[in-house]
Amino acid sequence: MSVEQLNVVDIMSTDKESGAVILAISDHLDWSNTVAHQTTLQAKFKKYLAFLESGEILTRYPDVKNRHVVIKIVFKHKQDLEEWQFLARAKELIESAGSSFRS
Repeated sequence: MSVEQLNVVDIMSTDKESGAVILAISDHLDWSNTVAHQTTLQAKFKKYLAFLESGEILTRYPDVKNRHVVIKIVFKHKQDLEEWQFLARAKELIESAGSSFRS
């Protein structure tokens, strides 16, 4: 699975310490085309949020009910200042929807 496959959750796991559900995005893309990369990430974020907000996560995985959700990105390539600013905005959006964000 990867960031480019928009209709799937790349990785789903549970944090052993907190019990939180981790929805991870596997991002192998480099940042040579920042706009395209950001657009791809934005689309993936929207899909993950829709997965949560629609209740599909509970339909497919009822045992995660009442657990906190963390959306996490695992990057292959390092980000520069422009990408960190984009991720800061994404974090605000995701956290305003009730989940946490890690990168």
